[in-house]
Amino acid sequence: MLGCIRKIGAICLMAFIFPFVVMAEEEMGRISEKPAVPDSILNNIFQFSPFYSKIVDEYKADLYIKGRVKVHKANRLVKYIPSMFRLEKGVDDYIIESVSDMHYRAPDIYNRKVKAMLSTFPRNRGQLTDLTDFLNMNIYSSSMMSDKLLSPLDKECSKYYTYLLDSVVVKDDARKYKIRIVPKFQGTQLVNGYVWVSDQVWSIREVCFEGKFDMIKFKLYNVMGEEGDEEFLPVRLNLDIDFRFMGNHLEMNADAFVKYNQVIFNPGGGRSKSQKKHSHDLTEFYKLSFDSTKVLTDRDAFNKLRPIPLKADEYALYQYMFTRKNYSGWLVEDSSRQEEKKGSVFWGQLGDMLISSYSVNLAGIGSVKCSPLINPVMLDYSHSRGVSYRQKFKYNHLLADERLLRITPQIGFNFKDKELFVKGSMDFLYWPEKMGTFEVNAGNGNRLYSSVVLDKLKALPDSTFSFDDVELDYFKDIYLNLFHSIEPVNGLKLKAGVSVHWRRLADKSHMRLKEFLEQAGGGPLHNLDIRSAYNSFAPRLRVEWTPGMYYYMNGRRKMNVGSSMPTFILDYERGLKGIFGSRDEHERWEFDVQQKIKLNRIRTLGYRAGFGLFTKTDNIYFVDFANFSRSSLPEGWNDEIGGTFQLLDRRWYNSSRQYWRGNVSYESPFILLRPLNRWLGMIQHERLYGGILFMPHLNPYLEVGYGIGTHVFDAGIFVSAMNGEFDTVGFKFTFELFND
Repeated sequence: MLGCIRKIGAICLMAFIFPFVVMAEEEMGRISEKPAVPDSILNNIFQFSPFYSKIVDEYKADLYIKGRVKVHKANRLVKYIPSMFRLEKGVDDYIIESVSDMHYRAPDIYNRKVKAMLSTFPRNRGQLTDLTDFLNMNIYSSSMMSDKLLSPLDKECSKYYTYLLDSVVVKDDARKYKIRIVPKFQGTQLVNGYVWVSDQVWSIREVCFEGKFDMIKFKLYNVMGEEGDEEFLPVRLNLDIDFRFMGNHLEMNADAFVKYNQVIFNPGGGRSKSQKKHSHDLTEFYKLSFDSTKVLTDRDAFNKLRPIPLKADEYALYQYMFTRKNYSGWLVEDSSRQEEKKGSVFWGQLGDMLISSYSVNLAGIGSVKCSPLINPVMLDYSHSRGVSYRQKFKYNHLLADERLLRITPQIGFNFKDKELFVKGSMDFLYWPEKMGTFEVNAGNGNRLYSSVVLDKLKALPDSTFSFDDVELDYFKDIYLNLFHSIEPVNGLKLKAGVSVHWRRLADKSHMRLKEFLEQAGGGPLHNLDIRSAYNSFAPRLRVEWTPGMYYYMNGRRKMNVGSSMPTFILDYERGLKGIFGSRDEHERWEFDVQQKIKLNRIRTLGYRAGFGLFTKTDNIYFVDFANFSRSSLPEGWNDEIGGTFQLLDRRWYNSSRQYWRGNVSYESPFILLRPLNRWLGMIQHERLYGGILFMPHLNPYLEVGYGIGTHVFDAGIFVSAMNGEFDTVGFKFTFELFND
């Protein structure tokens, strides 16, 4: 019977794979009709591309974009897609234009400031996709589109592509080669298309790339400038986008024209003078790209800025908009646009709460933004904590002098442990330049047991240790944190305050703690004052230092953008007796270092290492580390999955006065599934994980894992070992749809 099932399974698998194999063979047959590009040509391209990628040190330019959006099919879900243009019922053809100032500085720092905008959308805000990634493309770089694509002009990436000589054009003793580029397998990081390359200087003259990333298919056509300042820069771009999502189908065609006002070269191809300066202030190059209060929307003024005239059908779209809106002129604004300007923080509309994010604007006060009640981004499954769900609300209000008030309540439920979590936080940014902030947060934390059981756990031999054999009395935890944080110097954050906890025995019907002590046979623990409720009051200091932090000033507000150096964290807490009924006296020390290293060609290496210990623990206390803890609610994949232990039972996190840990993760587009990417082309990244933990009864605990990331979900499989012996296998799955 089993053999029959296996045969049927094999036949079904072959039936599924066979159509893909036939299509692959047909595609390879079409490719083989063209001759391969000679190595001499490819070697010249690969030799000059790294030099040309750094030859432009800085430029300033005027950018004009004209886009046409065609709605083929749209349902109610389309208006709930984050950042999507607001569509008008019964209208399926739109046009939008913008004029911007562009400023570029090596390496890859772009600033685009919109000066004027005109469109037939009900409001100018919104986008079908972020065009900035396409416009800010350095075609000579080893990776493109903000490190989303592997460039076929890079020698190391060439192993993923096939190069075919399509045609050769000879003019004035100069040759231009049209080279067809075909990826060897499917993948969202690979493109197909062609490039025109001129001999002698081996510069790119034209580029046409097609690809698919997230939920869009794109086709990008680039024309480079003629000889002179514009030779290594694009002067005209055309972009076709096809967007499909849950029954919605939209297309966009955009034309962009660039006029360069100033181009500064770096002929040496190395680091420029501006890069060698040690200033980390990038304010000049990071500015808000859109300010609705300053963007010009007047028709006559826009006509003077437009570099090319509108076509008849494009002009008709504007006329049709004015007709259906009963506009008497281009300068008339309807009440909805006037109301839109009153929104001081977020913008949006009240939508279907079950399926959409929604915002409620409170004029003159602020706005409330809520995530949908059935939002897959907030749904998570992992082996150690089961299924969990979280709902978050956000309130933001921008005050005078760019001070900011943020209120973020959230609620969540863990189905495995049947625990409801409620949390609320409020931040008041009172000193924007120094990131000075008052913080208040309160809620209920994970249930945990007291230090009474630690010595008993420590006495158990490793060979027979099991939490299931020990009766644990869990305490409910209600906490209140009051903090003040500030960045006195760039990269150094100081956070000081107090943490108050009210812990109550979860099951008050009987005192299992006393029974546990009696079974322990007396001893020093027998004389402890065991109660069903404990309060604690602990001042806390956290020092976080990131050397070489780059930042920019958004008005008065300082915005950190990252560093190439690691972040060092020291966290100290001292429990005091006699305040708010506290009988807990302890010291907690934790040290942590973490870094995410950006490798070339869209690869990333991250690591995290640290230790923690409790000292001065003569009284009953609760082992509740800050850097070594496990949330029972879903967290972001990038923030959590690479720096924690997915299979470790949460009871271990409170079982010792000390720990030593290390985690490492490696992310790359192609690790294990490269041979299968012809059928698994939706996979954007693959990841490898490793972790090691030392604490009593875990000498060591090891965990390794492998994960995949797509634009819809992320998944991983993990294997753990304890004390040199296999422990368990588990999975992690989380939805990442529209999750930034």
